[in-house]
Amino acid sequence: MALFRKTEGTCGYETVREGEDLILYINCKQCNYSPSIEDSPTCMARTITKLVETPSVTKIVFSEKRDVEYDYAQTLLLMEIANLYKDLMKQKTLFSYESLGTSLECSRCINSRYNEIHNDIINKIKSDPVGAYITARRYMRRERITANKTVDENCVKCIQRYISILNYIMKLLDNTKMMALARPHLAGYRIGDRGVYRNIFYPIIKPDFMYTKLMANYPSNGEEMDTYTIADDTEVTIFKYPNNVQYLYHVMPPEFQLSEDKYELLDTARTILAEHKPKQEEFTDPERMRQVFFNISHDLIEELAGHRNIRLTNRELNNLATILVRYTVGFGLIEVLLQDEKIQDISINSPMGKIPIYIVHGDFDDCKTNIIPTKNEAESWASKLRMISGRPLDEADPILDTELELPGSSARVSVITKPLNPTGLAYSFRRHRDRPWTLPLFIKQKMITPEAAGLLSFLVDGTRTMLVAGTRGAGKSSLLSSLMIEIMRRYRVITVEDTLELPTTSMRKLGFNIQPMKVASALASGSTEMSAADGIRSTLRLGDSALIVGEVRSKEALALYEAMRVGAAANVVAGTIHGDSPYGVFDRVVNDIGVPRTSFKATDIIIVANPIRSADGIHRFRRVTQITEVRKHWENDPVAEKGFADLMKYDAREDKLVVTDAISNGDSDVLKAIAANIKEFAGDWDSVWNNIMLRAKVKQKIVEYSDKIDDKDMLEAGFVITCNDMFHLISDKVRDDVGSMDPKQIYAEWHDWLKKETKKRASRGQ
Repeated sequence: MALFRKTEGTCGYETVREGEDLILYINCKQCNYSPSIEDSPTCMARTITKLVETPSVTKIVFSEKRDVEYDYAQTLLLMEIANLYKDLMKQKTLFSYESLGTSLECSRCINSRYNEIHNDIINKIKSDPVGAYITARRYMRRERITANKTVDENCVKCIQRYISILNYIMKLLDNTKMMALARPHLAGYRIGDRGVYRNIFYPIIKPDFMYTKLMANYPSNGEEMDTYTIADDTEVTIFKYPNNVQYLYHVMPPEFQLSEDKYELLDTARTILAEHKPKQEEFTDPERMRQVFFNISHDLIEELAGHRNIRLTNRELNNLATILVRYTVGFGLIEVLLQDEKIQDISINSPMGKIPIYIVHGDFDDCKTNIIPTKNEAESWASKLRMISGRPLDEADPILDTELELPGSSARVSVITKPLNPTGLAYSFRRHRDRPWTLPLFIKQKMITPEAAGLLSFLVDGTRTMLVAGTRGAGKSSLLSSLMIEIMRRYRVITVEDTLELPTTSMRKLGFNIQPMKVASALASGSTEMSAADGIRSTLRLGDSALIVGEVRSKEALALYEAMRVGAAANVVAGTIHGDSPYGVFDRVVNDIGVPRTSFKATDIIIVANPIRSADGIHRFRRVTQITEVRKHWENDPVAEKGFADLMKYDAREDKLVVTDAISNGDSDVLKAIAANIKEFAGDWDSVWNNIMLRAKVKQKIVEYSDKIDDKDMLEAGFVITCNDMFHLISDKVRDDVGSMDPKQIYAEWHDWLKKETKKRASRGQ
């Protein structure tokens, strides 16, 4: 709601109340100077004048081709100068002719000093307060030198009076926050140099065609830690602040680096496209919808450019069309962030328009960004997510979980709104890796050891039932994905998820026989989707399959344990669950969810992944901290009755998983049960352990050869699956040739194959 309007030539303005903010909007579309406090003395002076007339403003916005916004902290700096100027104007007698001298003989000096006070200092306060301060200081130094040389007592009195006035003005300026911020940058300062203000003011910029605001300038006190490019046209810079543990993720996408002509084209094109509101049925195939809108945008921009005699190359047209799609049917700068493979999580807190987006970065952990989403944009995202998911988001259902597929990235999205979140919409995006995780990738990142990878590979081939546990962000789903890659492609895999996170599409492209099933969210009410429990039970009617459950949250656990008890002897059954220890999993499954104790025994293995923090508390690392088997002899309490046996456990001093006595002494019921069904391993613990270590050497060698030829793709699913296939084929061949699973012979032949493959890859890479 506008509270006050005024037109001042081509620089009209109004104050608008938005929530807790009183915003001063200044129309700069017809101005002949840059709408920038830091760059333009005219803009600064006119803004100070407006602040004198409109007190209590908390935010300033210049409206041109792009909205330039100065936040509360920066507005306070200007408001302080405006109040200082207003106070000085009230003290006219202090700066009158009479105050500067008393005798007619002094008229020449008085006139000069009057002009200096009013023109060089007081009037300059509005356009250049730092320059006014420096000018006053220089005049004071000059007058003191003059006073020391003057013998006429009347002149000395006039000079002292002038010095006291200069000193008064200097003290007022010296006590402002702006001067405190400017002081470290005054070395070598020249009057009129606006560089000092560029170290003080950092506006947020928002082009007309988009809602999102972005702090474009680099922080003056930031130390650059890293810089890289995503999607070939977006620069990312990571900054570290002094006396601050939080990093800044500064992104500069192409839409903030366009010419004014291109901004006008995009603004006009968006206005035209806004007449078409995408319908829900269009969102059933987002990829096709985006392609249709891209083609329309391309033709529209080309036509608009022709009418305005603006020449654009085909590449420029494609770039503008891509940007336009991003801000019409897309998700704006969220799409830019999700293109960064190093980003793991994106958090957008309410209230919108005030708080920057936060991310979790693979190299720098928690960072704040230079992006501030607005309320309009947040509401636009919510509408699109409702249509994409077909799920409600309102007061009756204030939580929405869904997945988001975008060009070059995908993510799981969680949204909350009123009344659960009293300040409106808030979002959490969990970015999915473009390709499935693998055990060699986790070895490379030190999340597991080669021995742990060998053990997990053996357990998958041994068709055990497994739960991957951990806290949020521990890497549960990623680890489960890597276990899925260990399943031989000859077997069918069925996944059950309420929000699609597992890499089923990628695995299908890699040749897996895989069928995803999507079920109703445990948090949704009144959904037409099948419940998770019914979905899991239906898989038992689909024939022999490995069953993978995305996350065990609620009553579907009963159906999962039914599947474990029925299907464990035939193939792998696995899922993820929240819990920080084996007993934590037991407590959640039995006491919280209500699975009977006897059913819980169907769990063979619990793998616990947890984030490990550094001693300084700043860094965190993902680690598997326990691989534990669930024994079957206990009745009531698996801890008291020693129903849990750690096969491997994390050693903080060595920062890795270490083998426990249960394996060293051959005291593992689960491994013995696997061996009992395999002719070559039955009753021979050494053969079991040798096979686990063989698998460990195989995984480790993949990592070593990847490092040797600097080929990171060797750690990805495509090559790892080929390595696994060759391992199984060579194992089968050696067993036929020598009558046993000779680990040395298997490794020798597999290693020879790997060396040849590595040589081929190295030659192709040169």
